[in-house]
Amino acid sequence: MNLTGIYAPIVTPFDAEETINYGVLEQLIDFLLANGISGLVPGGTTGEVYALSDAERLELFQFVRDQAGDKTTLIAGVNAGATRDVIRYAQTAEKMGYHALMVAVPPYSRPSQRELLAHYRAVAASTSLPIVLYNFPWRAGTEVGYEVMDGLLDLPNVVGIKEASSDMSRVYEFRLRYGERFQMICGSDDQALDYFLWGSRAWIGGGASCAPRQHAAVLEAALQNDFVAARAAMDKLMPLLRCLESGGYTQKVKRGCELLGLPVGNPRRPLLPLDNAERDAFDAIFQTL
Repeated sequence: MNLTGIYAPIVTPFDAEETINYGVLEQLIDFLLANGISGLVPGGTTGEVYALSDAERLELFQFVRDQAGDKTTLIAGVNAGATRDVIRYAQTAEKMGYHALMVAVPPYSRPSQRELLAHYRAVAASTSLPIVLYNFPWRAGTEVGYEVMDGLLDLPNVVGIKEASSDMSRVYEFRLRYGERFQMICGSDDQALDYFLWGSRAWIGGGASCAPRQHAAVLEAALQNDFVAARAAMDKLMPLLRCLESGGYTQKVKRGCELLGLPVGNPRRPLLPLDNAERDAFDAIFQTL
C-alpha cells in the first residue's frame, strides 16, 4: 500500500452533553471528501480517542465506514494501553472494511524498545491490514527507535511511519537506513514542506479537519515538483500550523471547524474550550486563510 495525499485525523463532534454528534460528523466527512482529502483517520489524538469509551470508539469506526463507504481510504487509529486491546481494535477495523491501521506507542507505560518491538510484532501478526506506525515521543514518552524499525523489516504489512517528533534528522536517517522500505509520512505539520522535499508523499495532519484544501495545495504542488508553488502555499498555511502547534491543538482545530459552519462543539473534558483571548487570536489567523 502506497499512501499519497492528505489524510485527516478527524475531530469527534460533541453536543452540549458531550455526546457524539453523528449528524455533524456526517457533515464533516462530506465536507472533507469534497475538499481534497485522500483519506480519513478516526481514532486519532485530534479525535480525542483517549476520552472515548470502548463502545463509542467502535461505534465511531462503524459510522465513518458506513458514511464514507468506498469513496476514500480509511485508516483506523487503533492505539490502546494494552497489546490485546490494540489487536482487538485492529481485527474489528479489518472486519469493518478499513484499508489500513495507525498504531502509536501505547500510552503511559513507556515500553522499552524490546517491549515496543514485541508489541508491534504481535499487532502485525494479528491482521493482514497495512500498518502505519506513529512516532510522537513528546506525547507517548517513548520513541519508535531504529532498533524497533530494524526488527520490523521482515513484516510486509508494516508499511510506514507517521513521524511527529519534529526531528528532521530522522527523515534523513530513514532514507539512508531503509531506502523505500518504509514510507515516511509527515506528522510534524510545520515541517511538511521539508518532508515533501525529501520524498514524502503523504501527510496525516490534524489541521486538515479545518483546512483540507490548504493542506492539499501544498502537497499537490510538491508532488508536481513545483516547490516554488508549494512554498507559496505553505507560506499561507504556516501561521495556522504554528498556532496549532503552540498549544490547544484539538481546541483550535475544533474552533476552525466551527468557523466553517461545522458545529463540532467543545472538546470533552478535561480539555476546556479556548479562552476569549486564545479564541480571538486564533480567529484572526484562521480568517487569513
